[in-house]
Amino acid sequence: MAQVYDHGGGVQSIEVPIPDNPLGHTLVYVVDTDRGPVLVDTGWDDPSSWHTLAAGLTACGTSPDEIHGVVITHHHPDHHGLSGRVREASGAWIAMHAADTAIVRRTRSTGPERWFSYMAAKLTAVGAPEGHIAPLRSPRPGATLPGFSPALPDREIVPGDLLDLPGRRLRAIWTPGHTPGHVCLHLEEQHPAGRPGHGRLFSGDHLLPEITPHIGLYEDPDDTTAADPLGDYLASLERVAALSPAEVLPAHQHAFTDAPARVQELLAHHETRLAALLTLLSEPLTAWQLAERMEWNRPWPQIPYSSRNIAVAEAEAHLRRLVKLGRAEAVPGSDPVTYAAV
Repeated sequence: MAQVYDHGGGVQSIEVPIPDNPLGHTLVYVVDTDRGPVLVDTGWDDPSSWHTLAAGLTACGTSPDEIHGVVITHHHPDHHGLSGRVREASGAWIAMHAADTAIVRRTRSTGPERWFSYMAAKLTAVGAPEGHIAPLRSPRPGATLPGFSPALPDREIVPGDLLDLPGRRLRAIWTPGHTPGHVCLHLEEQHPAGRPGHGRLFSGDHLLPEITPHIGLYEDPDDTTAADPLGDYLASLERVAALSPAEVLPAHQHAFTDAPARVQELLAHHETRLAALLTLLSEPLTAWQLAERMEWNRPWPQIPYSSRNIAVAEAEAHLRRLVKLGRAEAVPGSDPVTYAAV
């Protein structure tokens, strides 16, 4: 049975499962408006997830064909995966920040073959061993990737603007870092239980009660601009703390209060991690070698193949922050590039 929770004030949530993932589920929020229910995220594109979402909507007093609109916090498949099916069922509009819509467009036009080639080149550049890269050079025939045909949004979420939700005040807060176009959504209405603070915040993956969100690298291969996603994330955290919402409604785990305190925990975590990485960089290391030595939730040999790609991206994001702060630099002439503390 679908797990549904009533948060009060015309907001409910549905636990939509993520198959074979330790996160377990995505919390899809159902927001009542004067034109019908609007979803915040939709869940993973899988038959069991769709069945759970549909059953949850029924428990919320609605159905997939009554959805008025879909607001996506970011493009990841556990958030955006079912958006297309919802639109097919109801004709709902789909809204997303332009930076993540650009990723969706690129994904739809790239195809798995080009992605495998791109990833092989990128992993070579960060010093990954040949044994890790080899499967990308010779993928099995017909190999595909989840989320490679995501629905194309038809509305743009503009930071600072109120979304077109009749009868509600839902303002978009741009919070890049987890993805370039990640948004939090500030429901500027009194908390239904009268809790002190400023409304409620749908935080997506930007602010979670017990998990430190992954910092992602999503660069256009044709754009040579060096992004600083960790710097973006830390600045975004400060913006969210300043809102002081009465309650945070995240996309995973559970609702919580005291967003400023959670923000301070995350800021301290990243400062501690950056300091630890500087110690590791007392000798020159590639991004891959740094990832191997970083502290994760399990030893490096136990981290699954695909998760190692995510881990090395996070290592590279931290390296870029250290370089931007002038605390580390690339070693001239190294290939693959190594970095050392300054």
